Amino acid sequence: MARLGQTPGLTDVQREILGTVRDFVDKEILPVATELEHRDEYPAGIVDGLKELGLFGLMIPEEYGGLGESLLTYALCVEELSRGWMSVSGIVNTHFIVAYLLKQHGTREQRDAFLPRMAAGEVRGAFSMSEPGLGSDVSAITSKAVRDGDEYLLTGQKMWLTNGGTSSLVAVLVRSDEGHPEGTAPHKSMTTFLIEKEPGFGEVKPGLTIPGKIEKMGYKGVDTTEMIMDGVRVPADRVLGGTTGRGFYQMMDGVEVGRVNVAARGCGVAQRAFELGISYAQQRRTFGKQIAHHQAVQFKLAEMATKVEAAHAMMVNAARKKDSGERNDLEAGMAKYLASEYCKEVVEDAFRIHGGYGFSKEYEIERLYREAPMLLIGEGTAEIQKMIIGRRLLEEYRIQG
Repeated sequence: MARLGQTPGLTDVQREILGTVRDFVDKEILPVATELEHRDEYPAGIVDGLKELGLFGLMIPEEYGGLGESLLTYALCVEELSRGWMSVSGIVNTHFIVAYLLKQHGTREQRDAFLPRMAAGEVRGAFSMSEPGLGSDVSAITSKAVRDGDEYLLTGQKMWLTNGGTSSLVAVLVRSDEGHPEGTAPHKSMTTFLIEKEPGFGEVKPGLTIPGKIEKMGYKGVDTTEMIMDGVRVPADRVLGGTTGRGFYQMMDGVEVGRVNVAARGCGVAQRAFELGISYAQQRRTFGKQIAHHQAVQFKLAEMATKVEAAHAMMVNAARKKDSGERNDLEAGMAKYLASEYCKEVVEDAFRIHGGYGFSKEYEIERLYREAPMLLIGEGTAEIQKMIIGRRLLEEYRIQG
């Protein structure tokens, strides 16, 4: 059967990796995803399988024990995982962003210390920018780092950490005024710190507390938490890159690839919603025929498939642009915006095709209907993406003279 979301120009290795991940999703994730999601249960068995597949080290260079693959390969794997259960892709994604930050911005000592264990899945990452009083306005961060000899004391409250409990390494963005006099632009006085901690909840390191999981309408299974820092000590050699004041730029680089990831998640969830919708439309009969043969339903299926294809193409374009070494904030913003909006619309159309059964927890579409809204917020809202897109377009099309 023809399948939506095909990607031309892949290598044999890429096709082999994607085929392996697709088989894993069909055999190990889809049969249990809805049951685990309803119980809000961490998918430990699935995570062990991901370790065996080497997915935690997919983009980590081979010299550190990873597979050294491209962002495109990673994004296509995320698309497949999200087709099975979006929460699984979340477990991998925050880990991937921390590994990416280390690879791109870490010192040699930091890369040597963490990347081999991250590639093996022994150390798992989380990253943190948001706070209770801010989301998209990163310049309003109030968490602070104060120098104390060869260490820093970090104080403040962070919010919305994916993998906050299960991670053992957190990349956190805080304000650091050291060497940055009063009046310095906020984004020039921020630093990313690498905090090592014990997995779990409660006080996981002296001065560092991870309260219990935040209850969510969807995106269950993966733990989302707060993080409270009350004078937690971090060695100076755990400043990402070794120099303070670069944290904002480092994190924005990570968010840029994260937006490609969120676009890939949207593509995967939309793909699954389309599969469920077109399958149910051929099973359900009304007025003496399959509802798939009613023109109104065929129109829905046509619109859904077109949106899946369009979102996939934009996501692939954004990933390839980043892999080429070019600036891709415009393409990543467009892909994230379109894929998340189209995902919501495709899921809702599949929900409508299911009729009353779509409202039942016995049907998988009910889970997707609760998961899709997270994509509208994660890695920047639609409004933030439009701001990024608009500013970049004005740069590109600026009138001369």
